[in-house]
Amino acid sequence: MIFERIKPSFIKSFQSFSRMLPMVFGVAMLTSIFITVFPENFYQKIFIGNKIIDPIIGAILGGVVAGQPVASYIIGGELLKQGVSLIAIISFILAWVTVGVVQLPAESLVFGKRFALYRNILSFVSAIIIACLATFTLSIL
Repeated sequence: MIFERIKPSFIKSFQSFSRMLPMVFGVAMLTSIFITVFPENFYQKIFIGNKIIDPIIGAILGGVVAGQPVASYIIGGELLKQGVSLIAIISFILAWVTVGVVQLPAESLVFGKRFALYRNILSFVSAIIIACLATFTLSIL
């Protein structure tokens, strides 16, 4: 009895997942390409040490490159070792995890263009604001 009610939902979910699978694969491939295109020493050259410009640059690069949260600690540590400012690293990592220019077409298709665009813009601005607030808080401590 209960299986008969669950079966249509399961079939619809499986069909939706099947339609989204090529998009997910494409997003994963594009993300891998972007990560490979920008070598590690690129970031040291691009961040200039300016407390106003660095978080913006970090958010732009993080939003374009996009990545997985698990790797963010390693990348953040490596960027810090290379002399990149903490405000730039925080902004980069926040945007890297929350903003997804590469995923925008797939996200627009699934959630709608308006929602996807607003979410990405809000995440971009939030990454910059949170980076500024975090470094300000750390300077007080």
